[in-house]
Amino acid sequence: IHNYKKSIKMKILGIGNAIVDVLCKVDDEFLVKNSLTKSTMKLIDETEFKNLLSGLSIEDTISGGSVANSIVGLSQLGNNVGFIGKVNNDELGQKYEDGLQKEKVNFLYSKKDEPIPTGTCLILITPDSERTMCTFLGTAGKVSDEDVNADLIKKAEITFLEGYLWDEGEPKKAFEKAILNSNKVAMSLSDLFCVERHKAQFLELVKNKLDIIFANEQEILSLTESKSFDEAVTFVKNLNKDVVITRGEKGAIALNKNEVVECAAKKNLNITDLTGAGDLFAAGYLHGVINHKTVKESLEKGTELSAKIIQKIGARI
Repeated sequence: IHNYKKSIKMKILGIGNAIVDVLCKVDDEFLVKNSLTKSTMKLIDETEFKNLLSGLSIEDTISGGSVANSIVGLSQLGNNVGFIGKVNNDELGQKYEDGLQKEKVNFLYSKKDEPIPTGTCLILITPDSERTMCTFLGTAGKVSDEDVNADLIKKAEITFLEGYLWDEGEPKKAFEKAILNSNKVAMSLSDLFCVERHKAQFLELVKNKLDIIFANEQEILSLTESKSFDEAVTFVKNLNKDVVITRGEKGAIALNKNEVVECAAKKNLNITDLTGAGDLFAAGYLHGVINHKTVKESLEKGTELSAKIIQKIGARI
């Protein structure tokens, strides 16, 4: 089905939730009324999704999902990349696939008729530019080991995974298969609640299975059960992994053994929407890694991309 020659040289292969983002602007009152915690991600069912959406007007719909956003960013920087994510053979599924192909991403999944619809994520943007997400995972949460082609994984320099995939049982097998066949594994911890739901497993992954880990300050504090950022840094230094932590306006920091590299955040930005900040940061950093840049240069590229994305609505540069 796929132009295999092209996919063979893929630098990075992402595996994640294939989710269509539905962006809406809301006021803080809407979050309170629907008992939503600002700037987090909540899993909801299809009925809740429809109820929430019923009173809103849609700004935009985009092929999203955390790792997919990063993969698109990498493609835009001229890297040959691929993505595996599960969609249904429905209207949103087609929209999803078209969206990735338009961005020159090798979409390495052939959609079939599934009993469950394509996943969607309602992204609620409040006047302070924060984004609060309500996700109906749909068929995206059903990625199985059968959807992961071991040969493709073996040929990619880096496999990039997202913590969100751990929210459903089946994807764990897909993860294990991917990790087993990878040359190098990078993963994003995804979300504070996600870390809290899977803390023991995430720690095990970080310690024993992953090479590059992306997290924000909240997530790393939760994972390491640290009281302060310095305490978390000490914990991470002993892991002997590449751990990259984003800290909003405090910039970003990369840790490996005793090496600590810091990068300041960009100043005076006209911030409109924080959707995709972490995803695009990861894209910039990984771009540096596969193009043999220094850690400092990789951090700078990540910072540059995340600064660009937060000045516009959505997760596409």
